Amino acid sequence: MNRTAHYRGVLNPPHEDTAPRDTGSWGTDPYADALRNGRGPLFLRRMDGWLLPLDVERWCAGADAADLSALGRCEGPVLDIGCGPGRLVAALAARGQRALGVDVSEAAVDRTLRLGGSALRRSVFEPLPGEGRWGTALLLDGNIGIGGDPSRLLRRTAELLAPGGLLVAETASQDIDERVRVQLDDGRAPGAGPTPADPFPWARLGTSALLRYARPHGLRSVDQWDAGGRSFVSLRRGRRIRTTSQSPDTRNSAAVISSQFPRNTSGDSPLAPS
Repeated sequence: MNRTAHYRGVLNPPHEDTAPRDTGSWGTDPYADALRNGRGPLFLRRMDGWLLPLDVERWCAGADAADLSALGRCEGPVLDIGCGPGRLVAALAARGQRALGVDVSEAAVDRTLRLGGSALRRSVFEPLPGEGRWGTALLLDGNIGIGGDPSRLLRRTAELLAPGGLLVAETASQDIDERVRVQLDDGRAPGAGPTPADPFPWARLGTSALLRYARPHGLRSVDQWDAGGRSFVSLRRGRRIRTTSQSPDTRNSAAVISSQFPRNTSGDSPLAPS
């Protein structure tokens, strides 16, 4: 198969492969409303009442200098896991780099498509096009929290990458390893807005915790940097990884929001130039 046909297969799945899946908490009104309006307030509320502000305005703007520091490290076709309103996918498309966003929110996917990016309404834990052939996977804007189980998420991400592929992830600036249950909160008084969605699992990791969880899945750190007050790490997938069959619970786990100049993947990667 020639390279052009290969990329079409990765980024243009059959029409039936785009069917919406269970959206979970991220399909609820506060998140959709924030994306449609391009602004917050929007928070993740822990069960003890602590609030984590979500930077909706930044997500709905163009890619900034910190984003570009991550995009400039990307290789081959890029999978943006939890693409949110699509600024990263759009930035890649504007550069002529092939990219696909996945997000469980219909509002996020719609906005990504309007920006000129490609996106599917899908959980990262469900079947995805191009599994095992992506040159780069992105987990930015807190998306290392997807599913509240970093080890499971990193194992799944490794399965999606080509041998030698790259994971570019954003980590918390603090040295933390936190797993909690949270709810989306738009800051309105109780009873003034939509009925809150059920709590869902979430995680926050600093760089050292991310590296610890990634190592058993064949992901090795190749770079760490700070930009714009944010912390990033890139990790390369080894030639072989341990894979596990997906249980129904894993396949139906909800992804979250998110949330590039190419270097070619090397060696025997299926994305290496022919």
